[in-house]
Amino acid sequence: MEVLKYKVPNRKIAEKILEEASILNPGPWVEHSRYVAEAAALIAQYDSDLDEDTAYVLGLLHDIGRRNGRHYVRHAIDGYNYALENGYDFVARISITHGFLCSNVDDICGEMDLTKTEYDFIKNYLGNIEYNSYDKLIQLCDVLALPSGFCLIEKRMVDVVMRYGFTDFTLEKWKKTFEIKEYFEGKIGKSIYSILPGIEKNTFN
Repeated sequence: MEVLKYKVPNRKIAEKILEEASILNPGPWVEHSRYVAEAAALIAQYDSDLDEDTAYVLGLLHDIGRRNGRHYVRHAIDGYNYALENGYDFVARISITHGFLCSNVDDICGEMDLTKTEYDFIKNYLGNIEYNSYDKLIQLCDVLALPSGFCLIEKRMVDVVMRYGFTDFTLEKWKKTFEIKEYFEGKIGKSIYSILPGIEKNTFN
């Protein structure tokens, strides 16, 4: 199992954190987060390098920065700051890494709503880490989950582009996503889709 040097809350505390955030800023992001958590835990069950509870918690709280309101890229830094303030540095890390598949601060969807200082911080942060299996897991599960349930990656990709449009990084991000999918399918020896309940119905609904 991959050795962790970071801290995460347990499931009970993580659920409470998300519940509090949902009161501060209700929205479809809350149910999306629950499905990301469930997908991460399901995949972790088949991957001996991953811990199921850790995967679940990181998935549940990957968007926790949205507790501060309706923002775009700044939910990454808001989540990072909130998690660090509460002593959960692994959640802080995932708050940033989950949205930047290309390890580039300009790899965003939506408005660039960071200050120059925040922009430079994320740029330096991404430039000084190497993505581990948990970073990749949450990046993958983020594109497997709609607020209504699990879906094919392509449906989620179209959903994002319809809301935010294409960027210079869109095609590169799509390629990275399928690389990560293949990475985990090679590790668990089966299709990711085969372990996600209701994916066919939700995809074609």
